[in-house]
Amino acid sequence: MNYTFFDTPVLRNFFRGISNLILFFAGWKSEGKKPEVKKCVIIAAPHTSNWDLPLALFFAFHFKIKIYWLGKDSLFKAPFHGFFKWLGGIPINREKKSQVVNQSIEYFEHFPELSLMVPPSGTRASVTKWKTGFYYIAHGAKVPIVLGFLDYKRKIGGLGPLFYPTGDYEKDIKEIKTFYSSIEGRFKHIQNVEEEDSVMPIKTED
Repeated sequence: MNYTFFDTPVLRNFFRGISNLILFFAGWKSEGKKPEVKKCVIIAAPHTSNWDLPLALFFAFHFKIKIYWLGKDSLFKAPFHGFFKWLGGIPINREKKSQVVNQSIEYFEHFPELSLMVPPSGTRASVTKWKTGFYYIAHGAKVPIVLGFLDYKRKIGGLGPLFYPTGDYEKDIKEIKTFYSSIEGRFKHIQNVEEEDSVMPIKTED
């Protein structure tokens, strides 16, 4: 995985202090605690604003979690390619869903510790369906899902309970969405409420 600002000792402490100050003066509070697991998929929901990413990074520093996050490949074009990777970003082509899922599973197989943040909506645009990739990444990698959230109504960002996918997508997604039912994104009118048709990942041969 690429080297990030979470790996830079002096800057890591500096950004943690700055993040806590920004959250404090902006009126944001935290809820929950750092998960006691070495590998997990963190849901970033609901995703309705460009502010979600910087806020999520602030809270990552607050909770002392080194995270990587999946972002659309257009974000990583010059001159910002190196910068967004340094922020922990991993570019993905959303048109190749099975490749994204399989590649993410391989990351979990190859690294002893990994916290991967995935927005289930896949986009901040006005959509009505959650993508299934986050679920199949966690299920395929045999890691729990951390129910992360940004509740703009209460101005609370946090980490909810661990959820271990069973393989029964329909049943599991209902339980997950129950947790998010009272949480509001910055723009409620584009908050995502339905799931995309399930697409199982196809593992490719090495």
